[in-house]
Amino acid sequence: MGVFCHMDAQCLCCYGGAILALIGAVVLLFIRFTSAKPNLTRYDDEKSFIDPKSGKRIPFPSILDQASVYLSIIVPSYNEEERLPIMLDETLEYMQERQTEKPSFTYEIIVVDDGSRDKTSQVALKYAEQHGTDRIRVLTLVKNRGKGGAVRLGMLSARGEILLFADADGATKVSDLIRLENALHKDAPQKTDMAISCGSRAHLQEAAVAERTLLRNFLMHGFHFVVWSLCVRGVQDTQCGFKLLTRRAATLIFYTMHVDRWAFDVELLYVAQQLKIPISEVAVNWQEIEGSKMTPLFSWIQMARDLVLISLRYATGGWKIEPVPSKSS
Repeated sequence: MGVFCHMDAQCLCCYGGAILALIGAVVLLFIRFTSAKPNLTRYDDEKSFIDPKSGKRIPFPSILDQASVYLSIIVPSYNEEERLPIMLDETLEYMQERQTEKPSFTYEIIVVDDGSRDKTSQVALKYAEQHGTDRIRVLTLVKNRGKGGAVRLGMLSARGEILLFADADGATKVSDLIRLENALHKDAPQKTDMAISCGSRAHLQEAAVAERTLLRNFLMHGFHFVVWSLCVRGVQDTQCGFKLLTRRAATLIFYTMHVDRWAFDVELLYVAQQLKIPISEVAVNWQEIEGSKMTPLFSWIQMARDLVLISLRYATGGWKIEPVPSKSS
């Protein structure tokens, strides 16, 4: 009792500060040493795609291989049997028009079924049978990994010189691809250069705010503030699911990434900024499509958690920007 009485307020503050510092150090060490490397292991069905005509499985190529087509389009899909055909029809029509204008234009579409519980894979396989697996391939994940995980596995299996990921709902018009290409080639005039071109809905923000509920607007502004504070600055719309990368940029970024859920776009841009890869934003046409997989409050909480992890784990060395492995490793 006597000891306690002789401790003044300053001493108590010092002890309290030391305890908080110790707790903080323990938390940082936990974050650092429990942070796994990116999980690039695939299940058996994720190592190959089915050729619908022969029924045989054919191994996917690797992004470490030389590019063999001009454009790869990665379409992450979860329970999209109804919306996917509309998006694929529009995309194929646009691709075929470009190929007619320029026969040397080559492309592939990789539909990544992210562990769907409906007939997403079967729907996509019908398109692969009709158009051939050189143009459409279906990567079926055994277990749902999240949009980020689906995009990452699609990217690492792509053949393109430039690689686009686009949402299966078709909210962004694929014809806007040409705008992203122009910006990408401006930043990366040579094929070996690195650049990212992001579709942006920032020009539609005022109208969107007027249509959204008060809760959605609050969550949106809160998310943007956290992104700006912790991870990425200088990009107005980090979440638009329409981004184009050069092959070298995609290789470096997707071999580093960890986040599999909604905040993966932020990690993508964070890593790009750390690597000093040029990032451009391009206004795109966009419309709200019914059937979103996001649940406002739960998804925003999950995203906020991932944003904190991105900031802390890279800052403490728990996550590192790893060198790209060689083809033989």
